[in-house]
Amino acid sequence: MSEVIIIGLDIAKHVFHAHGADERGRAIFSKRISRGKLLDFFAAQPSCTVALEACGGAHHWARQLTQLGHEVRLIPPAYVKPFVKRQKNDAIDAEAICEAAQRPSMRFVAVKSEQQQAAGLVFRTRDLLVRQRTQLINAIRGHLTEYGWVAPKGPSHVAMLADLIEEEEMVSSLPEAAHTMFRVMLDLLAGLNGKIADLDKEIARRAREDEVSRRLMTIPGIGPISATAITALAPPAETFAKGRDFAAWLGLTPLQRSTGGKQKLGATSKMGERTLRRLLIIGSSAVVQQASKRGAPKGSWLEQMLARKPRMLVTVALANKMARIVWALLVKQENYRAPVAAKA
Repeated sequence: MSEVIIIGLDIAKHVFHAHGADERGRAIFSKRISRGKLLDFFAAQPSCTVALEACGGAHHWARQLTQLGHEVRLIPPAYVKPFVKRQKNDAIDAEAICEAAQRPSMRFVAVKSEQQQAAGLVFRTRDLLVRQRTQLINAIRGHLTEYGWVAPKGPSHVAMLADLIEEEEMVSSLPEAAHTMFRVMLDLLAGLNGKIADLDKEIARRAREDEVSRRLMTIPGIGPISATAITALAPPAETFAKGRDFAAWLGLTPLQRSTGGKQKLGATSKMGERTLRRLLIIGSSAVVQQASKRGAPKGSWLEQMLARKPRMLVTVALANKMARIVWALLVKQENYRAPVAAKA
């Protein structure tokens, strides 16, 4: 009987499916496995390559299987889909994963450690709280509008809203039940603001203590949040051959629809890590805003772009440029040095 050299594993909450193949790609077994018996099954298998889709729980199982002596490869689900045959079930998915992992040009996802995932959880939690704060602010403004009160936009006016709710004129114009509910929402809002402030302090502390984060913060437009997010969420810089590959991984490169030898570039692809992409665009927008108010350095790339391109286009282009600079700093382990304009 041929020896199994690669196993495609379709993971789920309770039921898993494993598809084993030999060196020629021929199927050796297709087995349904319960969650409790998964590690025992792989402990009995000889060391081989195990391929999984990079989905929820994949990094946990990758670490567990690596400890058993297997080589684990995580594949983006979008790269597995073309190998799925007609219909769809666990057995077909496992076979597709096994087939995709054997392609020489396949791209894989780096396995994250528990510490990396914990650091990333800080940003996921902060994003969740910020979204909830935005929902509460919009809810308060929307419900006040129903009673004829128009509140200003933005979280900076939250303190004013809290004072406004307690004014005699508003108290007398609102039903008692409505006033009570507004008070509940404002109390929730105050609690969220406190938790977000605590997370910001934690992120700032991590940025000060980490050497890589301090190096990244030398780049204009990258602060403690962006620096520590890159450190926690981005794969090793050596994974990418050049800075453009890192920018493409973030979804900051143009979407291509080229054919027949004619190059057709569209809008930004947005096919990548959305958290880091958003942070880089926010940082670049701050740089562009300051350059618009105070002026960019004479002869700089930013000055030339602002003179002939729309502001939002320059913002995204600068985010792309920042991504390439980030990759260069991570690979070369250097601090950022601002380019000097050439003399005429």
